[in-house]
Amino acid sequence: MTIRKVRAFGAVLPIIALVVAACGGNGATTGPGGTAAATDAAAACPAGSTKIEVQSWWTTGGEATGLQKLFDKFNADNAGLCAYNAAIAGGAGTNAKAAIKTRTLAGTPPDTFQVHMGHELLDTYVNISAGSVLAPLDASIIDTTKFPAGVVKIISGSDGKPYTVPVNIHRANELWYSKKVFSDNSLQPPTSWDEFVTTADALKAKGITPLALGDNGIWAYGMVFETILIGELGADGFSGLWTGTTKWDDPKVTDALNTLKKVSGYVNADHSSLSWDQANQLVIDGKAGMTIMGDWANGDYVAKNFTNYGWAPAPGNVGIYQALADSFPLPAKAPNADAVKKLLAFMASEEGQDIFNPYKGSIPARTDAGTPPAGGLQYNDYQKSAMGDWTKDTVVPSMEHGAAASPAWTSAVEAALTTFATGQDVAATQAALVAAAQAAGF
Repeated sequence: MTIRKVRAFGAVLPIIALVVAACGGNGATTGPGGTAAATDAAAACPAGSTKIEVQSWWTTGGEATGLQKLFDKFNADNAGLCAYNAAIAGGAGTNAKAAIKTRTLAGTPPDTFQVHMGHELLDTYVNISAGSVLAPLDASIIDTTKFPAGVVKIISGSDGKPYTVPVNIHRANELWYSKKVFSDNSLQPPTSWDEFVTTADALKAKGITPLALGDNGIWAYGMVFETILIGELGADGFSGLWTGTTKWDDPKVTDALNTLKKVSGYVNADHSSLSWDQANQLVIDGKAGMTIMGDWANGDYVAKNFTNYGWAPAPGNVGIYQALADSFPLPAKAPNADAVKKLLAFMASEEGQDIFNPYKGSIPARTDAGTPPAGGLQYNDYQKSAMGDWTKDTVVPSMEHGAAASPAWTSAVEAALTTFATGQDVAATQAALVAAAQAAGF
């Protein structure tokens, strides 16, 4: 897999916002997690082994399976070491991020942890006044020549050294649909928001939920808004929102909010009580025609043996790849640093990435990966198409997954969207978005 146009993305944003973010890509799931699950996972390690605590928010489906498959191979090849998933559930890692930040800044971190690249990584842990709480990674852990230059830039601190291992590349701005529902109703995936309304009306007339949404974490609603902004503003205009070259009082932002208001009328009534994967299940069950979600949805389909689905860029997003990625660093005070270095080196390797990504639904971050080992799960048709798009599409960052905006700015945008979700006041919401940008210095 070769990489193009990532340089263009890198040129659009300032250094710490430059590229592919990280979804902990996935937006997280429901299911078991937290302390009890972590304790159970640690207990599965052989007696006397050195336990490597890996804190994530991957608790179900392809994401948890992919990480476990990677651990299984690592543990088998490294006698005496046992990496395990100390997962904490919560939408897009909300709960896990808080726990990780508290522990790491207090000097009692897990051995390694899931973190979004870009602002979340650098603003929180690396370029901070007290000095980085993460250790830089040398060439024995990550060969930076095997990763896109733009990716390397946003995993590197102000000292130019890399601080985390990117394990994948996800796409956020994807529309997923039930092939059966669309075929039964003679529909095609919409390429514009006007077409979306026509398609949604046709589905609604048949008693089918047009757009499945699970936003018990507001980030899922934020992702829909981001795809609409991309469609209204284009790649450069959208990226400019996060650098000050596009103003939040732009009439196209007004148009995007009006479109979001319209789209909100086509979602399931119980959206605020569902997680993203529960909403995705509505598509699997044929109760909904579409959902807009990152391509961890692909991993969810794989894990559930569901094959009758299609995909397309979200309306108005053709030729634009909203990218994000998951990564794992080395805390400066990791309890088992030498063991963690071995694990991170495996995560950064071609073999490790080709074990993990087919299950996760993502594509490898390494430019030379893309061929799983014999006997391993192979990349499916979606992932093959994503690899092709990644080499040719224009790349833009994700706010909801850590690259485009600081955590504080993202929280302010999410607060505005939370109010909008119930009040639907376009003018008030746009004013709040303008104020959030001003507070961030733009």
